[in-house]
Amino acid sequence: MIPLRVLALSLWVLMTSVSGAIAADLMLTLTNLTNGTYFTPLLVTAHDDSADLFEPGTTASDELAAMAEGGNIDGLLGLVGGIDADTIGNPAGGLLAPGDTISFTMTTSPDRPLLSVVAMLLPTNDGFVGLDSFELPTAAGTYQVDLLAYDAGSEANDERITGGGAPGVSGIPADPGENGGVSGTGVTTEESNPTVHIHRGVLGDGQAVGGISDLDHTVHRWLNPVARLTIDVP
Repeated sequence: MIPLRVLALSLWVLMTSVSGAIAADLMLTLTNLTNGTYFTPLLVTAHDDSADLFEPGTTASDELAAMAEGGNIDGLLGLVGGIDADTIGNPAGGLLAPGDTISFTMTTSPDRPLLSVVAMLLPTNDGFVGLDSFELPTAAGTYQVDLLAYDAGSEANDERITGGGAPGVSGIPADPGENGGVSGTGVTTEESNPTVHIHRGVLGDGQAVGGISDLDHTVHRWLNPVARLTIDVP
């Protein structure tokens, strides 16, 4: 016969393990590592393998293009079932400026073991910071992952600040840091790779008026990675 004390301890361990497997509250911290690039409202979601915000090497969905070209995350939110315990929209309450950090908590569950993150990069034509289906750690500890800049491949990187942000409308919506120029003739009128791919960065120039670009090569250029995500698992 098993002593009652041992039986009670075994039940407690079992209940603790089951409850820990049901849900976990994670602390996430994201830092903008760039010098002069802002992140539009972030979309952070834990999901299963049936959801896919983006897939490098494939054509961008309409929902992804809307986010990458104009910062609109509504369509992508619809793909993951909207905002709930496992999905957070706009945790920074607007733009995340260069060098800034945002921390937030989210509840994950075993049926949503993957984490994805996206946000448009401003000022770019269709660049975005992205994390694609990262397998969430379950063991207690602190984990870091660097996030890369991707190009949606849906718009030519002309580097002209025109206010355009709707899908299919060329141009960059704005430069939140107000370091951009005006009247650039455009770096290019076509996109050689129409699929989602690693962003090649911006070219820019040194002319406030005219030149080929409305972006400043001393302010807006970057090298990957563009963000760092820290995940604290209790």
